[in-house]
Amino acid sequence: MADFAALRRLMLESQIKTNKVTDGRVHQALLAVPREDFVPEALKSVAYVDEDLNIGGGRYLVEPRVFARMLQEAAINPGDTVLDLGAGSGYTAAVLAHLAGKVVALEAEAGLADKAKAAIAALGLGNVTVVVGDMARGHAAAAPYDVVLIEASVPEVPAALFAQLAEGGRLIAVLRDGPIGVATLYTKVGGIVGRRPLFDAATPALPGFARPAAFVF
Repeated sequence: MADFAALRRLMLESQIKTNKVTDGRVHQALLAVPREDFVPEALKSVAYVDEDLNIGGGRYLVEPRVFARMLQEAAINPGDTVLDLGAGSGYTAAVLAHLAGKVVALEAEAGLADKAKAAIAALGLGNVTVVVGDMARGHAAAAPYDVVLIEASVPEVPAALFAQLAEGGRLIAVLRDGPIGVATLYTKVGGIVGRRPLFDAATPALPGFARPAAFVF
């Protein structure tokens, strides 16, 4: 049987720390969560490779180095409320639970949401709530959020998500409308949302966020 704890440490040393992720809280959160518990049985042995892992239904677990950079750039504080958008099997929400005060994990697919609930409950993470809903609409019932983290890539961020950001809130997403995307940090200050590109990422697309087709005369 694989020594998953050793593989987690190797992931941290060889993938995370070498990719400009220096935040000790992010390091500890990644070490605290068994990534292998959130992938299909056939992928457990490769749970810590630096690749996006297909968890079914066209959904992926984002590669560790991209996810870790996004966490660091989001600058999550212990008292923050975070919206994990596109929670999938629950891995990202479980990691966020070690960084934030409250995590709302939003997922469109009921089957994935059930898996996320079970895996998170098994780890005893009481500050995570998994909800099912339209991801492009966010989850206004628990807003405002200090941080919104969008799993996978989207061509653009819907206005509804910016509306759910608290003052001083941060939203981080990979914007992708071609072969390579750009991880982008949005910050709301004085009610105005500014944006800053961070780094390139070939993160797979998140279903439900495609731009409407333009009308052609």
